[in-house]
Amino acid sequence: MISKATIDNVFETSRVEEVIGDFVQLKKSGSNLKGLSPFTDERTPSFMVSPVKQIWKDFSSGKGGNVIAFLMEHEHFTYPEAIKYLAKKYGIEIEETEQTDEQKQQADEKESMYLVSEFASKYFQKILYKTDAGKAIGLSYFKERGFTAETIEKFDLGYCLDEWDAFTKEALGSGYKLEYLEKTGLSIVKGEKQFDRFKGRVMFPIHSMSGRVLGFGGRILTNDKKAAKYLNSPESDIYHKSKVLYGIYHAKQAIAKEDNCYLVEGYTDVIQFNQTGIENVVSSSGTALTSEQIRLVNRLTRNITVLFDGDAAGTRASLRGIDLILEQGMNVKVCTFPEGEDPDSFARKYDEEELKLYLAENSKDFITYKASLLVQEAKNDPVKKAEVIRDMVGSIAKIPDNIQQEIYVQECSRLMDISEDVLFTTLAQLTSKDSGKAAGKKRPQRSMDVVREDAKDKPGLRVNELYELEKTIISLLLLYGKQEEEFEDLVLKQTETGELSLEPEKQNAKVFEKIFLDLQEDEIAFANPHFREIYNLLIQKLNSGGEFAIESFINDVPAEEASEITNILMEEEQYQLHNWERNDIFVKDKKESISRLVSETILNLRRYLVSQKIEELKQEIKETAQDDNSATLQDVMDYLSLNKVLSNKLNRVM
Repeated sequence: MISKATIDNVFETSRVEEVIGDFVQLKKSGSNLKGLSPFTDERTPSFMVSPVKQIWKDFSSGKGGNVIAFLMEHEHFTYPEAIKYLAKKYGIEIEETEQTDEQKQQADEKESMYLVSEFASKYFQKILYKTDAGKAIGLSYFKERGFTAETIEKFDLGYCLDEWDAFTKEALGSGYKLEYLEKTGLSIVKGEKQFDRFKGRVMFPIHSMSGRVLGFGGRILTNDKKAAKYLNSPESDIYHKSKVLYGIYHAKQAIAKEDNCYLVEGYTDVIQFNQTGIENVVSSSGTALTSEQIRLVNRLTRNITVLFDGDAAGTRASLRGIDLILEQGMNVKVCTFPEGEDPDSFARKYDEEELKLYLAENSKDFITYKASLLVQEAKNDPVKKAEVIRDMVGSIAKIPDNIQQEIYVQECSRLMDISEDVLFTTLAQLTSKDSGKAAGKKRPQRSMDVVREDAKDKPGLRVNELYELEKTIISLLLLYGKQEEEFEDLVLKQTETGELSLEPEKQNAKVFEKIFLDLQEDEIAFANPHFREIYNLLIQKLNSGGEFAIESFINDVPAEEASEITNILMEEEQYQLHNWERNDIFVKDKKESISRLVSETILNLRRYLVSQKIEELKQEIKETAQDDNSATLQDVMDYLSLNKVLSNKLNRVM
């Protein structure tokens, strides 16, 4: 485990603008830097980096955070991988926290296996390019497949000599232990003899999401019927077939950017698609698709398109993989190639534009594809047709989202010419644990959605006023929490005529003190759970007496809260992207009226909560119309009077 001291050192040393600058071309924009989004295709910059706050925000995709968040989003590193990447970039030695002897041994063994695999990959590449046998056999094969030199290099393709122990001898001579050669499966040990597992095969290294070599796939080039055409590394501590997708390292950025992943069967399918220009493609490498593999894709996109060969054999079995994808809440499409074609052969015949056009025109929604496939099997047999319908509803039952389920049921009803009610009943029977209750259930219950907190960004949707007010308070605490201001405090008093009024009283206080005391006095708690957590952490930090730096505060909070903070801090920065001054539009600096903004926000929050209370009381009166509601009516009148005072102070028209 990486020590806290190392993590702190990484955060203190790394610069967000330097790290992002390695991936995105940034230009100066005031005190910030801007560039084109690395997550979406765009022509005008909407990606902004703040060197002062050490955060970034992509306004086109909504993503943002600190330097670690960028590496996790863009490179799809895990948190430890991102720390290690930065440590290597800035020459920081990684200190591990105290581990047991057993943990140390396991970590050392895994690292040794990674190093052996890396050595093997480089060795197979050297053999391919530097030896007569490699060039005559391995390189010739790859060129016959239509792979260019750039493609062969990109995928680290190689060749293992057709000799019993050429690789093993080379590895042992280079200081690698036989123990790890055997554990990775690169060498087979029988008594005192050792053999190369991949003897006489062209080599396809299998990489992790972060680019480390986990294992290999090897294809034999002779017509030996006793030998398997493809041979994979055996399971090991670093290579688990069910948790790996071939090509994921090279495809991850394209998958995230295109928001879609093409799933094929073989190594050459992936490579040929890449060479054609379509990089968002991965392969399960001949193994049955697993939940762990689907989760790898789900980290990058919720959309997956399964590509089937033109040969229909085995397609029925592949449909089971689609059900696994649906279970994870992903959107599935299916595309088949003409008879006799597979993704590799088809991509060789067409250029990028033609291939993309074919995929776009021939990708069908899974329900449409499954219906067309199964209906052919059922033909005019009503019993088989009933089985087909049950099969399709079984797939729909895998989908966790009720709305998607309902849409697919409607589509299935149209395609199979059967009533929706019958399909909903069948669906209920399949999804309910209590089959007795399910029999009478017509449709799954639909849940009501609350007003979304991001409604402000969606035209036509109502803004969540409470969300905006809470967000403003967090923004004020982050930007000006330690700043001392003169506040005009409003004290509620009763006039001689009995009316309520707010009398001004001036006092000096720090922004965080003013906000905290006002909210405490009214016993106001944040409704948004993320804001509530951020508020508590902020007050604790600001009240500790030490220095407050936004960049270090972001690094210390949980990931979801850090993302919310970035959204808040960078929201106003986006206006720099539009260069308003060029059009003689000058935006007023918030710093000029901090005390006024604090007071107005607190007043607005009070007014909002009072209005909500009035509505609650009105509803209570409606529900208890037969009872004596005089006390409740008096409460409504009092709250209306208070609301009028607050609104007048805010210059609101009632």
